[in-house]
Amino acid sequence: MVFLVGSQADIFYITPTTWIFLILSGFATGGSWICYFRALQLASVNKVVPIDKSSTILTMILAFIFLGEPIGIITAVGMLLMAVGTWLMIEFRKSESTESKKWLVFAILAAVFAALTAILGRIGIVGVESNLGTAIRTIAVVPMSWIMVFITKGNAKSAKIDVKSWAFLIFSGIATGASWLFFYRALQLGNASQVVPIDKLSIAFTMGFSALFLGERFSLRTTIGLFLLIIGTLLPIIIFQ
Repeated sequence: MVFLVGSQADIFYITPTTWIFLILSGFATGGSWICYFRALQLASVNKVVPIDKSSTILTMILAFIFLGEPIGIITAVGMLLMAVGTWLMIEFRKSESTESKKWLVFAILAAVFAALTAILGRIGIVGVESNLGTAIRTIAVVPMSWIMVFITKGNAKSAKIDVKSWAFLIFSGIATGASWLFFYRALQLGNASQVVPIDKLSIAFTMGFSALFLGERFSLRTTIGLFLLIIGTLLPIIIFQ
């Protein structure tokens, strides 16, 4: 995409500060990925995704602190609905041991890193063509991911990955790349506190797909939580259009 839009020459005009923030954003993305997929290994999609998407609330708070983006009454109400919706969607069983709740730690860390990704990316992307900014971030994401693979000795299991898994992993990577390109272009055009909530609405599609393709079922509590989460996300966006 960088070469298609002809922005590769702009790389020589990027300031050191911008490089730092874009690379830190890439590291945050890598950290979020690692924690998120580890959480998915330990728990179902409908448990992990709500916590991961709660990074929206943290992003809006950080955008207020570091970017000076305002939090009005309507936005605060939306954040409260998102928090309540997230809480309702997380169903703990009394029989679950501390060991079985390890997924929660990884899901929370994934949310924190995701929020940092958006804020650092928003700062770094200013004045940089969005596709080029995304490519620079990837410089940090890819090595970090592979370093963790070798640290955890996951490379020894690569030979056991079947063709079907390879295909789905590659398609997932393509979808991630497309999402990044649109996300960081949106960050250039709007506020992080507006862009991130819309991006996180993907939770509705994720939950729907998990039910359709993975056979996961949702309780009434989870459904109500999802509804509140979506309303809380849309409320500030619709009101201020």
